[in-house]
Amino acid sequence: MDDSDTTFSLTSLLCEEDDSSLNQVKITHTGFKPRSEDDHYIQLLIQTEPRSNGCQSCVSDDDTAKNRLKCARLDAVNWIFSTKESLGLHFRTAYLSLTYFDRFNSKRIIDSGKEWAFQLLGIACLSLAAKMEEQKVPLLSHYKPQGYSFDSSGIQRMELMVLTTLEWKMCGITPFAYLHHFFSKICDECDCNESLVSKASEFVIDFSKEVNLMDHRPSVVALAAVLLACDDQLTKNTLECKIGVVSSLYSLEKECIYRCYNLMKELVNKKNTTPESNSLNMLSNQRSSSSNIGIKRKLTYNGFEQ
Repeated sequence: MDDSDTTFSLTSLLCEEDDSSLNQVKITHTGFKPRSEDDHYIQLLIQTEPRSNGCQSCVSDDDTAKNRLKCARLDAVNWIFSTKESLGLHFRTAYLSLTYFDRFNSKRIIDSGKEWAFQLLGIACLSLAAKMEEQKVPLLSHYKPQGYSFDSSGIQRMELMVLTTLEWKMCGITPFAYLHHFFSKICDECDCNESLVSKASEFVIDFSKEVNLMDHRPSVVALAAVLLACDDQLTKNTLECKIGVVSSLYSLEKECIYRCYNLMKELVNKKNTTPESNSLNMLSNQRSSSSNIGIKRKLTYNGFEQ
């Protein structure tokens, strides 16, 4: 990937901010154990979600395109979580990188036959997420793609494309910001412990590997994970009563939480009954070539627009 393949204008590298950008909530995750007076903080996070996570999706209706993107996402998930382990990154960094990946693919189409671009996109998303979340950020040379070789300048060019495509809105809110608070609302203090929080975190991670994260608000995912960690046999009536404790405070949609709870439970059961290797092989076998699709902006290194 030569420098001659890329053209930039200085204005394209600027982060355009308005007054609303200056009023965004400062988001922290590590060791976040809110008290009752933190209800206002959580309310602000939930109100910020639609802007920071970009919930509007414009995915192509073409089945071949959906299958191609599904396979590309599976590869990205495997690489991101494998790299997370080897580099010692946080789970929330991996989760945030997947939100970037899903948001990017809702706005741009990568041409058929350019599967390498999905790998480069995955690297750029994880690198950007690490810069947002990690205290010690790995060098670009530490990100090792499978089957391809990208130099640092190529990764940086893709990072800039991701930044401009996502309009520099990178402070994504993740479900991990809500877990302790939701546990404090649903469970008695003596019943809530770190093992339950870890269990809910694992549910969130498993969920992120299988589901487009643009389809579910982080607060909804967090509450569904908390409810599932507390009890995986909740009836709809019992579930609605527990949901009411939180949704009455933050105006969360009960039906969305109920659907997310059941979907998360289904994925957990699937994980417990299906060997991971067989599941991955089955999804990998679905790969197939596809023709040119959609009318979204195409991925190109000859400027940001074509």
